[in-house]
Amino acid sequence: MIDTTPIVGTPLDRVDGVAKVTGQARYAGEYPQAGLLHGSVVCSTIARGRVLAIDSTQAMRVPGVIAVLDHGHRPHISSYDDDYSDADSAEGSPFRPLFNDRVLYSGQPLALVVAHTLELARYAGSLIRIDYAEQAHQTDLGATRQSHEAPAETPAPRGDFAGQFAAAPVRVDATYLTANEHHNPMEPHASTVHYKADGSLEIHDKTQGTQNCQDYLHKVFGLPKANIRVHAAFVGGAFGSGLRPQYQLPLAVMAALHLQRSVRVTLTRQQMFTFGYRPRTEQRLRLGADASGRLLAIAHDALGQTSRFEDFTEHLVEWSGMLYQCDNVALSYHLAPLDVFTPLDMRAPGAASGMIALECAMDELACAAQIDPLDLRRRNFAANNGNEGKPYSSKELLACYQQGAERFGWHNRDPQPRSMRNGHQLIGWGMAGGVWEALQMKASAKAHIDAQGRLTVSSATTDIGTGTYTVMTQIAADAVGARVQDVTFLLGDSSLPTAPLQGGSFTVSSVGSAVRQACLVLRSKLLEHARKSYPEVASTPTEQIVFADGYLHAGNHRLALAEIVASTPGRNVEAQIEAEPGAKRQPFSTATHSAVFVEVHVDEDLGAIKVTRVVSAVAAGRVVNPKTARSQILGGVVWGVGMALHEEALTDHQLGRIVNHNLAEYHIPVNADSGDIEVIFVEENDDIVNELGSKGVGEIGVVGVAAAVANAVYHATGKRVRAFPITLDKVL
Repeated sequence: MIDTTPIVGTPLDRVDGVAKVTGQARYAGEYPQAGLLHGSVVCSTIARGRVLAIDSTQAMRVPGVIAVLDHGHRPHISSYDDDYSDADSAEGSPFRPLFNDRVLYSGQPLALVVAHTLELARYAGSLIRIDYAEQAHQTDLGATRQSHEAPAETPAPRGDFAGQFAAAPVRVDATYLTANEHHNPMEPHASTVHYKADGSLEIHDKTQGTQNCQDYLHKVFGLPKANIRVHAAFVGGAFGSGLRPQYQLPLAVMAALHLQRSVRVTLTRQQMFTFGYRPRTEQRLRLGADASGRLLAIAHDALGQTSRFEDFTEHLVEWSGMLYQCDNVALSYHLAPLDVFTPLDMRAPGAASGMIALECAMDELACAAQIDPLDLRRRNFAANNGNEGKPYSSKELLACYQQGAERFGWHNRDPQPRSMRNGHQLIGWGMAGGVWEALQMKASAKAHIDAQGRLTVSSATTDIGTGTYTVMTQIAADAVGARVQDVTFLLGDSSLPTAPLQGGSFTVSSVGSAVRQACLVLRSKLLEHARKSYPEVASTPTEQIVFADGYLHAGNHRLALAEIVASTPGRNVEAQIEAEPGAKRQPFSTATHSAVFVEVHVDEDLGAIKVTRVVSAVAAGRVVNPKTARSQILGGVVWGVGMALHEEALTDHQLGRIVNHNLAEYHIPVNADSGDIEVIFVEENDDIVNELGSKGVGEIGVVGVAAAVANAVYHATGKRVRAFPITLDKVL
């Protein structure tokens, strides 16, 4: 009996799990090299001005210190005004570390100390003295009066918002504030540059795109691309922080080129707060509805912060024009330039923040109309994307509502605020919807099988902890009919077939499609050779040919794939292809959806908030690995709780400096903050979005969670808090 059970869809353990838990997996700052030097970054202590002098005399006197690089003493690097920027850059002039004497933000790298050990480099860095000509700065979004329209493709207004809103029987007009958030993955950013005898560079970098880093270094330093190879075999979390090359990479390369030595630069936890982040926003939502709760008018106006040298934009307001059915919509998005570093895409960029405002406003509308919040959303379900005027390829959001509510027990909810309690604990139940775009990018993959039946598949994508090694192994094994244990997936190397940045929840859709297509081509080559070499295969109709468990099954006969390969002239078979989004997608809008249900307990006397229970129902097409996908949703839910109750980078605006730049005072949820989390994957079949039918789950898990928590806090306390995070002082 042939076992044809698909490996795709199986909750497989991580294929890289053993390497990680036993310490065999090396990260960017862990690769050994004889004579390796260490760099420590010295950062600006002012927010705006010019450097008058950098005195490194005392630092250079420390035994073991090799060099100090600064804007007056460094290898050539391209100008701020050069056209080249990286693959995830914002419009403007990309930042170049140590380029000139201008100080653009507090924490800007101004010098690099290179020494025999990291401890020596950091100590010597503390001895460097910098004189500044300080200028007046502005770092407070709430205090600035300057802004301009964001250079983003915000959907044009439709219908008559002003007229319909003015006439609407039920209206909400509310402003919501979200805080700056910093990525803070477990592994801080680091780059190890191996300088080779021929002058070429082999680099281990914490990145979400090895080829993006290679291209960046090629253009910024004018180095031949063939002389740069970037690796990222293992990445200890990134959440978007590795989409752009961070400044430790060019600094490490500068030092290696200057000294013609191998150099490693690692950032401290405090320095993890000196580059991109999720930007602070002010968002005004106006909703108008008829007495039955049907939406008549939606306006979403947002103000976000950016740097003075780049205009960072994200999809902040678009969700308000697509999640619900409404014919009268007005969306606007403005940016306030401040003396800060440019923000950066961060898990579910735009949606995580924008959906807080939309879904809290929907809860307020439900209260104003005296309609159950879940019923309100059902009544305004949209089968089409109003922004694009296209139907969805699939949208099982109603099933998310139904299955999530059923599992949570939503029908037992008393709608009256402060009506549910357990002693001193006020109990609140809240919910929200979620949406994220389902994208596919161009990607390449190569598949190779040898005479031992070992299948090796490769692509230059990365794995930031999401399970890419594992799901690509599953896709490849299924497509060829190989055993999982006979498959090796290679990634994280700029020399491998081209892949996009790992982000946006499109890795499985993009690279996975390429892997599948390459493996199918390889399988067809195996069949073609088998038909020529084995009569029993040649005489078997195609519909009776099965590839499974490492064999080609032809009726009652079976041949090991290894045997077929061994009989080929070169004793190996390979295929390489480039996959692009299919034409079937064009007439459709593609997105993932979710419904999140949350229970909170709020201490009536102390105002302390505890999230005790979460149910997240997700519709994301075909789930390649339910085990790793569930982990993605769990992580997203915890992050959403952090957005709601914990995370906020606090800036002393007089100094223009983040003051809680550590993991003691920058609060993130820990085990004690995380209650029971249940994940439901709603069945959603979609043969349009891509050939795998997969939409990705990395982002959707965080979207809507913070709003659901906030709505639950209102239900528990009767107090509507619109400034995030919701801390006990705001509740009291």
